[in-house]
Amino acid sequence: MGIGAEPAKVRVSLITGSTAGASAALGVVTDLLNAMDVDATPTIRSSGTGADNPTIIDIQGEDAGLIIGRRGETLRALQYVTNIILGRREDDAGPIIVDVEQYRDRREQQVSVLAERMAERAISSGQPVEMEAMSAADRRLVHVALAEDKGVTTESSGEGTQRRVVVTPTGERAARPSSGGGDRGPRRSSGGNSGSPRGGNRGGGTPSEYRPNYSDDRE
Repeated sequence: MGIGAEPAKVRVSLITGSTAGASAALGVVTDLLNAMDVDATPTIRSSGTGADNPTIIDIQGEDAGLIIGRRGETLRALQYVTNIILGRREDDAGPIIVDVEQYRDRREQQVSVLAERMAERAISSGQPVEMEAMSAADRRLVHVALAEDKGVTTESSGEGTQRRVVVTPTGERAARPSSGGGDRGPRRSSGGNSGSPRGGNRGGGTPSEYRPNYSDDRE
């Protein structure tokens, strides 16, 4: 630093509880990725403030696609293990969302659009439409996407990996204009935290997508 040079500027950040929790979560995900021997780097997308605004760890890199797995199964497993490890290390650990290049947002949109199409098909045919087998998280997205649609009801059926959603017309509306892929109003919520999925999972509290036990939507 010579004469006339501007004083150095130092940025100081206050480490809050949420910031510390996000750092701990980042460390857990980093260790897991190293153990998996994948070429990917996790970063903190959001430090979060609690159950309604969880910490989000985003993963990017050449092997990021491998972490997603078939319909997000590997990603959900990684998130589950992350929450278990962090919960044992930190007494006040909040929910952690693990994402890969915003895959969850894209998947939510895809499933919601598919749900709208299946509702259109059920109403047009007057017959129940059985969707493909889905994970508990995706089934919740379907329930939430159609929760306010008076033309159909939704119910999960089947066991294990073959559990799926059945969309049944109610007969309240014989027909309706095509939605064009889901433009009947914002009824979706990341993680399924708004709306009441039909079939029984109506409890409040932490969004189901953030809970470690994601294996069964109990509907």
